[in-house]
Amino acid sequence: MNNESINVNLGERSYAIRITRDFGPLSALPGNGRKTLLISDTNVTPLYGEACRTALQAAGFTVIPATVDAGELSKNLDVTASLYNACTAAGLDRGSSITALGGGVVGDLAGFVAATYLRGLDFIQVPTSLLAMVDSSVGGKTGVNLAGGKNLVGCFYQPAEVVVNLQTLKTLPDREYQSGLAEVVKYGLILDGDFYRQLSDTTTALRALDDDELAKVIARCCTLKAAVVTRDEHERCGQRALLNFGHTFGHAVEAWSGYQGLLHGEAVAIGMVFAARLSQRYGGLSGEEVERLERNLAALGLPIRLTAPADAWTDIRNRMQSDKKSAGGRLQFVLLDGIGRASANRRVTETDLTEVWNVIRH
Repeated sequence: MNNESINVNLGERSYAIRITRDFGPLSALPGNGRKTLLISDTNVTPLYGEACRTALQAAGFTVIPATVDAGELSKNLDVTASLYNACTAAGLDRGSSITALGGGVVGDLAGFVAATYLRGLDFIQVPTSLLAMVDSSVGGKTGVNLAGGKNLVGCFYQPAEVVVNLQTLKTLPDREYQSGLAEVVKYGLILDGDFYRQLSDTTTALRALDDDELAKVIARCCTLKAAVVTRDEHERCGQRALLNFGHTFGHAVEAWSGYQGLLHGEAVAIGMVFAARLSQRYGGLSGEEVERLERNLAALGLPIRLTAPADAWTDIRNRMQSDKKSAGGRLQFVLLDGIGRASANRRVTETDLTEVWNVIRH
């Protein structure tokens, strides 16, 4: 496998996404005696903390480690405050940086700290989960959760570099890895029909963590996202909103469950089924295409139904209403106009929402 590099072209905020099989690219960064707070979690630190630290030190960084508890529950304002205190204790100044080593939770949290401490420090993303590699580490969305919903506090803040080390996927639990495949499927559904159709031919290789296949898939996802971010960095013209396909329902389910039980990608997989069935009702997909999507997700080890009591709908529906994508008090969805084509800000009826809920719940 040859190393690959994808550029995110945003003028002075441009950066590279480097796909490799080690932490080597970190050794080439311009450390030059600068400090970096290396934020990771209790799962990743024992596995890759030392290797990442060594690579950063080789670039001339003084590395100060900070570890948070693994899991979505760490993505809150209290943990954010503790990391601000760690920045202060480390003596970080405006020439310092934040390095995120971990999955989407660590990346979102560390990115928010980098964006807001001293009004902004350089930020290096080192994603270790498939979900973070193909989605959350790219594009500059940072944030934390509130009791009322996911990612309600945050900002757009681009990293200075993204280094994807495929070897970190070898130690990722199967369920976590499969969770990331939901975001892979999403890119094909909304932006690249040929890519989506090819995924069904590579299911075995993807499930087996084949390096060459993974590198191609991750590169394609990052290329697709980079193109969207370049056109609509701050989600103002509707292009970037397409990336939220499956997330309106998925985020609501995560919040309803107290961020326990379902992983993010699992909730998104169910959310994509929810949105696909809505798309069918509005003429975007055929019943056969919806059923094929469900088969594809199941073949990748992802859930396609939500285990929940019928009366959970009231809470989930209320949480969807507080979603960031609501406007003027009206719930808006990203729906498919066909495989590989999507549109944002679609309004749907309460009847359709309730009827689809009754289909996807068991």
